[in-house]
Amino acid sequence: MPAYMEAMHDRQSRPAPAYAPLDASGGEGSLPSWDLADLYAGTEDPRIAADLDRAEAEARGFQERLSGTLEAISGDALAQALVEYERIEEVLGRVMSFAQLLFASDAQDPASGRFQQTMSERVTGISSHLVFFTLELNRIPEATLEAKLANSPALAAWRPWLRDLRVWLPHQLPDEMEKLLHEKEVTGRAAWNRLFDETMANMTVTVDGEELSVSAALNKLSDTDRKVREAAAKGVSAAFGERVRLFGLITNTLAKDKEVMDKWRRHPRPGSSRNRANMVEDEVVDALVTAVRESFPRLSHRYYAMKAKWLGLPKLQHWDRNAPLPRDADGTIPWPDAVRQVREAYKAFSPRLEQVAAPFFDNAWIDAALRPGKASGAFAHPTVPSAHPYLLLNYHGKARDVMTLAHELGHGVHQRLAAEQGYLRSSTPLTLAETASVFGEMLTFRAMLDAEQDPAKRRLLLASKVEDMLNTVVRQIAFYRFETLLHEERRQGELSAERIGEIWMEVQRESLGPAFEFTPDYAVYWAYIPHFVHTPFYVYAYAFGDCLVNALYGVFREGTVPDFEAKYLAMLRAGGTLRHKELLAPFGLDASRPDFWKRGLDVISGFIDELEAA
Repeated sequence: MPAYMEAMHDRQSRPAPAYAPLDASGGEGSLPSWDLADLYAGTEDPRIAADLDRAEAEARGFQERLSGTLEAISGDALAQALVEYERIEEVLGRVMSFAQLLFASDAQDPASGRFQQTMSERVTGISSHLVFFTLELNRIPEATLEAKLANSPALAAWRPWLRDLRVWLPHQLPDEMEKLLHEKEVTGRAAWNRLFDETMANMTVTVDGEELSVSAALNKLSDTDRKVREAAAKGVSAAFGERVRLFGLITNTLAKDKEVMDKWRRHPRPGSSRNRANMVEDEVVDALVTAVRESFPRLSHRYYAMKAKWLGLPKLQHWDRNAPLPRDADGTIPWPDAVRQVREAYKAFSPRLEQVAAPFFDNAWIDAALRPGKASGAFAHPTVPSAHPYLLLNYHGKARDVMTLAHELGHGVHQRLAAEQGYLRSSTPLTLAETASVFGEMLTFRAMLDAEQDPAKRRLLLASKVEDMLNTVVRQIAFYRFETLLHEERRQGELSAERIGEIWMEVQRESLGPAFEFTPDYAVYWAYIPHFVHTPFYVYAYAFGDCLVNALYGVFREGTVPDFEAKYLAMLRAGGTLRHKELLAPFGLDASRPDFWKRGLDVISGFIDELEAA
């Protein structure tokens, strides 16, 4: 799949902030907005048409010249073909990055939606001339390809990319079928994705008589006033309940579409294609899921039982999950202070890392402002190596928003460092894409915790971190479990919205534990999770990344690995050229070992131990 089709790494586990005129520093308009001119000046920029016309002509010529020849040409000629292929793909990636970011800026604007769809259709048409290339590459006999690699240093540089491409050979379909599926994408899965996005962007939620966006209503689930949280929860339930059949149709259709594709491509189970794309074995993911599920009692069950006591409640309701703790004086943190805290934390670990981060703040590469129609949550988009990444945040001035800035900035510096690998080789599997983001977040958290001398405030910081880790590990594995059960059952026939809700409630009870008493209206909350629609089975990558970083950060704190900083930066520069075993080996870690995941989960358990002892 071209990189522009799955480029954004985002964070949907945090409640999104309300769209209010917050400026987080005392003056309206002080939160930064991005400037996309480094990609294109606007939708009417003549460079867009020129780039697409040139890419189309080059793609047609590429196909006419090379189709049917790849097995016969020399290794150097094949290397040159790969350079040409990458150049065309990068042009298409630039156009689609611009369209995606523009749509994320304001999904309520019909013009943005039309522009994204038009660009998607044009790019899909152009790239259809390139479909033959990867299919034909995969059909080159192994011995023939090895001979080419041995005789051509230029081609040998592409070995990691070719390695990852060829894992798809057992799942490859005949060329004409692949081309048909490629061209139909814009009227198939992509169209259902757009329907979901536009439905979400145009929804409103009534909370105490006030009409709010979905993001604003979800943000109120973190309000200090329990009555406000309850009202917001009921408003969200009502809004999604009214549209639950539409969301059920979208979910059923996409799940059936995936089942059909999995059958034709011979993937053994629903999550296998995602694992293959992540270059991680099914067994490794199974070990992660098993380890987390077995740890529910010592992690989430234990923590939320404590939280119920802190809140003075016999049972928690779902609107209490993200409730602030008593005496939580989490006031507004001005944007400049957030930037300073994050940059200082990065610099204390690695001055070089902070230098790579600096341009995000010195230039208009971050959109943190709050406005209607803007995508909720946060993400980092790498765009293309000839440009630079962009970060989208919704900055509400809370400590969690500082952590989100640290998280997305980690993606950004990772993407900048990996860009030296080129457009095709810089893309990191999702399981490793969260490494720098979670590591950057941990650096910032530790700096904030170490600087805080007040025991009560330290306890609140620690509790907030535990909640974030539970959202990242426990909640995401519960999401993964929900998807697995849903897709498996969908293979027996269409599921009613009510049945989907029953599966959702089942996994929520298992993961969050007996401290919660779930009201029936919570059964529709599966409908607002975008990953289920956009990137099925993505969610375990958050837990993978968090546990991996817990183990990695533990090695850093122990000081047992010489030249840790240099090895860490080398890991980020590798992009997609190395797999998890190769990347972790310099740190003495191995994700395939049975005790690896326990080591990461023990970090969370240790934090909970500290809270119990406080």
